[in-house]
Amino acid sequence: MDERRTGILCGLGAYGLWGLFPLYFPLLEPAGGLEIVAHRVVWSLLFVAALLTVLRAWPQVRSTVTDRRALLVLLGAAVLIAVNWLVFVYGVNSGHVVETSLGYFINPLVSVLLGVVFFAERLRRLQWVAVGTAAVAVAVLTVDYGRPPWIALVLAVTFGLYGLMKKLVRVAAAPGLFVETALVVVPAVTVLAVLHAQGEGTAGTAGTGHLLLLVSSGVATAVPLLLFAGATRRVPLSTVGLLQYVTPLMQLAIGVFVYGEPMPPARLAGFVIVWVALAVFTVDSLRSARDGARRRAAEAAPAPA
Repeated sequence: MDERRTGILCGLGAYGLWGLFPLYFPLLEPAGGLEIVAHRVVWSLLFVAALLTVLRAWPQVRSTVTDRRALLVLLGAAVLIAVNWLVFVYGVNSGHVVETSLGYFINPLVSVLLGVVFFAERLRRLQWVAVGTAAVAVAVLTVDYGRPPWIALVLAVTFGLYGLMKKLVRVAAAPGLFVETALVVVPAVTVLAVLHAQGEGTAGTAGTGHLLLLVSSGVATAVPLLLFAGATRRVPLSTVGLLQYVTPLMQLAIGVFVYGEPMPPARLAGFVIVWVALAVFTVDSLRSARDGARRRAAEAAPAPA
């Protein structure tokens, strides 16, 4: 199987698994959001540690932990992804799956703005049109919800900032995930200890099946991230950018058709405006990538004799 096809399959696997999360996290009840996130941290750390042992990749971890800058950046990434997980679990388990899907629809446009703010990137005209259109969509949805869609906005911003942090440090997927998780494992264990001391922990009180589901959260956390890393190494970012819409589309479908969440006309209008913004953004990105490939091909062509 060629590298491109493998990369696309990895990307579809990652985004498909993330898209199924609204079906998975309700299975972890009666555990609350804080307990679920703490278990995700603990069990994903153990899973990745086993994977690093199999891959014999511990030297990469040692080189990372001796780099103070990398540690600080990964600590920031760990806090951001933990907040993202907590808000996502809250959104799914409180009946706001549709709003969580909105967050991941908006995320690509947030990432573009972060590029402007932190890397002084210049937006092309159509990119500004896409960002402005998304802002209109948020305003429409604010009117519909009677409040800003804060779940969607927090998810979009935290995941966008998480991507920014990952861009600031070059670490392979498994070692980077291990270090990130290790940096927040002590607070996670502390949370679990306090919950159990107060009689609110569910790991040992809701049956063996529930405990196994909590343990599985480590695999559910780590596998999509590793597949995503495999995709980004094998296919162009423009392809990865197109694949990422699989996740919010699946989440939106689950929210509407599985959980029966309402989609009144005003809310649907807000989503349609978001999709228009994403269509403009995607067309512009593909056109830019195509033009860049043509320029590189022209520059690489031998000069006429």
